[in-house]
Amino acid sequence: MLVDSPTQEHVRAGGAPLPVDLLINVTLNNRREITRYFAGDPIAAHEAGCAFCRATAMVECAQAFDVVVTSNSGYPLDQNLYQAVKGMSAASKITRKDGLIIMAARCNDGFPDHGNFKEFLFSHASAQAMLDQINSPGFCKMDQWQVQMFAQILKQARVALFSELSRAAVTQAHLEPVEDIRARLDEEADRLGRPLRIAVMPEGPMTIPFLSV
Repeated sequence: MLVDSPTQEHVRAGGAPLPVDLLINVTLNNRREITRYFAGDPIAAHEAGCAFCRATAMVECAQAFDVVVTSNSGYPLDQNLYQAVKGMSAASKITRKDGLIIMAARCNDGFPDHGNFKEFLFSHASAQAMLDQINSPGFCKMDQWQVQMFAQILKQARVALFSELSRAAVTQAHLEPVEDIRARLDEEADRLGRPLRIAVMPEGPMTIPFLSV
């Protein structure tokens, strides 16, 4: 998003005192091959590249989905839950409010155990509690950005995890453990009492879905 983006405004304001003469950007496909070059005026070239990405790499959806089944694009991105938040984030863009995200990520490296991510999840009773501490004046802690993203996703949708983590650990992390994805889909259809509107994102964070409205 370029319009009304605080990040874009900050970057452009920071670069304005010492104008950049030339920008060279490239876009890549999922095989890491260059698909196009964009060079010239930094703002114009960047915006042209963004327009190309929107047309070729983003998926427009007319309405939100009841369930989004996603992954974190496999090894090495699915080794822990910290990284899997990226796939959840992409899925949340097209999941209806209080809908269900089913994340398949191996998480063979755990949360991981090092860093503050696991401790942060385990020590807070809810997603709102995480956000309240992060937003408290003067608070600063390593890994809080990923916790913030995780909590925002949980405020938007329910998240079920198919992984190698124990059921107890998944539950303590405010997620629903899943052992059979198809069975979980059937349960959700029964709960709603109607056919589900389902999206499948096999490559998780490599996919950029967005809603038309």
